[in-house]
Amino acid sequence: MKLRILPSAMEDLYSGRLFYDRQGEGLGEYFFDSIFSDIDSLVLYAGIHPKTFGYHRLLAHRFPYAIYYVIEAGVATVCRVLDLRQNPDRTRRNLVSD
Repeated sequence: MKLRILPSAMEDLYSGRLFYDRQGEGLGEYFFDSIFSDIDSLVLYAGIHPKTFGYHRLLAHRFPYAIYYVIEAGVATVCRVLDLRQNPDRTRRNLVSD
């Protein structure tokens, strides 16, 4: 399976990295690497994750984030990478706005 990451997902990743950079030295880079490792797993496991708000949702292994993606024509497209600590209504609004 091929992967594609939308600009909205990259913005989410950079925001998360900035947040964790402020929490401790090297934590932002660790966040970035961990989430990308989870995204890379979609090459093998795309489509097995349950759907939430119309998107497949992969829960990150090391951080409280969810990776929302769709599959079209053999391509897993990562649409958003959202913090699970936010209000579910905000998550829904973020996903609907795409």
